[in-house]
Amino acid sequence: MEASKLGSFFESFHVGDVIEHSLSKTIFESDNNLFSLLTMNHHPVHLNADYASKQHHGKILVVGTLVFSLVVGITVPDISGKAIANLNYESVNHLHPVFIGDTIYAKTVILEKRESKSRKDSGLIKVETTGFNQDGTDVLKFTRTVLVKKAQS
Repeated sequence: MEASKLGSFFESFHVGDVIEHSLSKTIFESDNNLFSLLTMNHHPVHLNADYASKQHHGKILVVGTLVFSLVVGITVPDISGKAIANLNYESVNHLHPVFIGDTIYAKTVILEKRESKSRKDSGLIKVETTGFNQDGTDVLKFTRTVLVKKAQS
């Protein structure tokens, strides 16, 4: 039996590579409720079916930061499993609403790669990740820079 691999070393990333992440998650009502409670986001459009039915989308919306957190998590085995740190997140764009019962998938493009100036044992990768639903509709897109360990230092 082969041990599971968590993440890749800096040397494994190549600019232009597209990673289609194998993890996915269907968002259940309990996920949305718990996340809303944990993060103190009690807006009724996320928790009150009657209220949400009278709003623009006509049903409960999943909290946007839950979608963001989920997509980041989906990428961990492939992108940041060997990371020393996520240095920044930028350009977080919510592209389409997410509803209870949607299944979220993700893919990542390697945008940039460079040696770390301050740490000889690591390098930086800049990636753009897109989260999409079961219909292939993009729901979220963001970029981030990750400090990743080298296999050889």
